[in-house]
Amino acid sequence: MSHRYIPNTDADRAAMLETIGVKSVDELFTDIPREALNPAIDLPPALSELELMRELGEMSAQDANLSEYACFLGAGAYNHFIPATVSHLIFRTEFYTAYTPYQAEISQGTLQTIFEYQSMICDLTGMDAANASHYDGATAAAEAAILAINSFRDRAKMIVAPTLHPQYRATLRTYLAGQNISVVGDEDLTASLDAVLAKHLDDKTAGVIVANPDFLGEVRDLHSIAEQVHAAGAVFIVSTYPISLGLYQPPGEYGADVAVGEGQPLGNPTAFGGPYLGLYACKEKFVRRMTGRLIGQTVDTQGRRGFVLTLQAREQHIRREKATSNICSNEALCALAASVYLAAMGKRGLRKVAELCHQKAHYAAREIGNLPGYRVTSHEFFNEFTVECPRPVSEINRALYAKKIFGGYDVGKDYPHLKNTMLVAVTEMNTRQQIDTLVSALNEVAK
Repeated sequence: MSHRYIPNTDADRAAMLETIGVKSVDELFTDIPREALNPAIDLPPALSELELMRELGEMSAQDANLSEYACFLGAGAYNHFIPATVSHLIFRTEFYTAYTPYQAEISQGTLQTIFEYQSMICDLTGMDAANASHYDGATAAAEAAILAINSFRDRAKMIVAPTLHPQYRATLRTYLAGQNISVVGDEDLTASLDAVLAKHLDDKTAGVIVANPDFLGEVRDLHSIAEQVHAAGAVFIVSTYPISLGLYQPPGEYGADVAVGEGQPLGNPTAFGGPYLGLYACKEKFVRRMTGRLIGQTVDTQGRRGFVLTLQAREQHIRREKATSNICSNEALCALAASVYLAAMGKRGLRKVAELCHQKAHYAAREIGNLPGYRVTSHEFFNEFTVECPRPVSEINRALYAKKIFGGYDVGKDYPHLKNTMLVAVTEMNTRQQIDTLVSALNEVAK
């Protein structure tokens, strides 16, 4: 167990083993079956670079990809157009090799890009401060719940809307497990948000977290909900879809205290599920409880503009027993991609994308709703809507896949009362021809 760069002496190791009550390092691995320790690896013969590239190309050709298939699958990950300038900039070596900008004097470029990212996220969400990002939308939602809990000494209840993304709800419960926090609201998945608040909102509630648009695609005016939550003294958290904010009012303008969301649609590919980007922004009064990194702008001794890590909760790094979060990192490259995307698109570009998503989705919903056996059950929606289908969604999606179409999400897997219901997502990437082909294929499947 001698390692060149670990300066532990034999005496140090002996003392550590004695402290934990074992005689040797081998005893630490006794739970692992002996046959699984250092197994022989049967690798095929090595290939030349030419042979390897040919084999990888053949393997890649077997994949169904978004260049060849029309995609109507969303549910948290979306196929949006990414301008070429995004990859051109983020793959510059000074960006994709940079990581922790603790030494401000040599990290000004990285710090400035994060500062610009935070500024644009604040503009997008209507908030006062944003952090340098979290791992994904689910992590950001869970961290926002922890912020709410830590804002009180005598409140230990989180209310979660039934239509918050199912994976966000699961992640939140994982984060709060073992902390004597009560998570309520989604025990009845058929309940409306108003009914949930009427049942659970009281002076023991630390926070309420909802999604807008919600997991089923519905968009709602949340002004009255914000007023109810604040009247109870609780923190109001909204999980949002960033592209929708090019068209709809941002959370900060209708009373949200914290805005979170999945930043993947902002210049990041679907990429088989990651890495993604957790958006997290809040009102100024909560900024000292915000997890993760926060970049500030200042001036040096000569009055020149500079950037620094500010309001750092050092417990997250060096005093873990006092930490309120395990977050001490960020998705810097994904956040940079979001920054380049937002800067390239601008206000008008983002609005145009949002309008295209909205218009195309409503065209698709209208056409699908006219098919025999199908019923669109969404009312006010952005770019996703639910459809009751005449057959199981899994069967329909198999038939669509044969026609090079990725069908919608099977909502019944998470909401049993919505059996045979498909969640269809439409973005600016879907052409009218693709939508018409989807409608034709659905009609054929129904017959």
